[in-house]
Amino acid sequence: MIGNQSGPRIFGLDLMRAMAISMVVFGHCVWIFPVTNGFFHQLLVLSGFFGVEIFFVLSGFLIGKIFYELYLKEDFSMQTVFYFLKRRWFRTLPNYYLVLLINIGVATIVGYPLFFLWKYFFFLQNLNTTMLSFFPESWSLSVEEFAYVVLPIFLMIVTYCIKPKNKSRFFALAVLTLILIFFCNKIYYQNTTANTTLTQWNMSLKAVVLYRLDSIFIGVLCSWIYLNFTSFWQKNKYIFFVLGTLIFLFQFVAIGYFGLLIESHPVLWNVFYLPMISVAVACFLPFLSEWKEEKSVLRKPVVFISLISYSVYLLHYSVVLQLLKHYIQYDSQNPFELYGFVAAYVGITFLLSYLLYRFYEKPMMNLRDKS
Repeated sequence: MIGNQSGPRIFGLDLMRAMAISMVVFGHCVWIFPVTNGFFHQLLVLSGFFGVEIFFVLSGFLIGKIFYELYLKEDFSMQTVFYFLKRRWFRTLPNYYLVLLINIGVATIVGYPLFFLWKYFFFLQNLNTTMLSFFPESWSLSVEEFAYVVLPIFLMIVTYCIKPKNKSRFFALAVLTLILIFFCNKIYYQNTTANTTLTQWNMSLKAVVLYRLDSIFIGVLCSWIYLNFTSFWQKNKYIFFVLGTLIFLFQFVAIGYFGLLIESHPVLWNVFYLPMISVAVACFLPFLSEWKEEKSVLRKPVVFISLISYSVYLLHYSVVLQLLKHYIQYDSQNPFELYGFVAAYVGITFLLSYLLYRFYEKPMMNLRDKS
C-alpha cells in the first residue's frame, strides 16, 4: 500500500497496486456478508490476504530500486540513510498519524476500550506479539515501516565493517542475509510454538513484524535483479509468470486437494507458506514491470486507484466499514439491502480516500519534493 514509482509511471505496477487494494477492500466484505463455509466466503478471505502480500513484495521492489541507487554512491553514509528515511516518512507518516487520530476518535465515539495506544505511534503494536484489536489493518504498515529502517541501517553497518570492493554484489548479499534471518525466525516460531490452527497462524505469525520482513526484502532483491540483469528479466518474463501461476495453484488448490492442512503439516504453514506466496508474487514482477500501456481505456481508472491506494487502505476498514456497521442496520438476507450496503461501503471509501489524497497526502508529497 506504500511505495511510489520513480520516473514515468509503469502501467503494470499501477495495475498490481490497484488490484491489491481492490482485493483488500473486497476481502473485508467478509464482515458484511453472512458467515458461511461456501466458496464465496473463502474467496473473500483469500482476497484480502493475497492483496496485502502483493503490497509487501511490490513495496520492496519499488523502495529497493530507490535505495540501491543511493547505496551505490561514493558518499553513502548516515546522511544518505537519513535522506532515504526522511523521504519515506514524508510519504507514509502524515497519512498514518492523521488516520490513527481519526481511529482514536471513532473508537471513543462507539465506546471501544482503548489501551496501549502509545504502541501505535511507534509501530510496535505487532512487533513480536499478536496484533492488538484496535486499528487491526495497521499491522502491515508496521511491517513496511520496520523494513524501511532495517534495510538501510543494516547495510550501513555491514558496509562500514567490511568495506566491500563490489558494492552491487554486496547489496544483494546483504539483502539475501536479511531474507535468511527473517526466514529463520519462522523456523524458530515453528520450534517454540505448538501452532496447528489457522486462527493462531493468522494472528501470531502472519501479522507479526519479526516473521514478515522477508516478504519486503524479497521484493528488494527483485529490484536488484531487475537493475543488474535486465536482459534476463525481460527475456524470461513469461516463464516467471507461468511459474508464479503454478505456485499459486499449488497453494490455493493443491494444498486443499492433497489435505496439506496446518493441523497435519504445521511446518509447511509456519515456515514455508508465506515465503512461497512472496516468491509467487515476485514471479509476476518481470511481466508487470515491462507492461507499459499508454492508450488503454483502463489506464486512467487503474492509475487513479493506484494513486489513492494508501488512503484507501487506511480508511476502508476501521473508519468507514466499522462506522457504517455501527450506525446502519441492514438485513443480510435481503439482497437489495445487502448489496446496497456494499455499494455504500465501497463508494464512501473511495470518495473519502480521494479527498484525503487530494487535500492532504498529495500536498505532503509536494512539500517533501520541494524540501
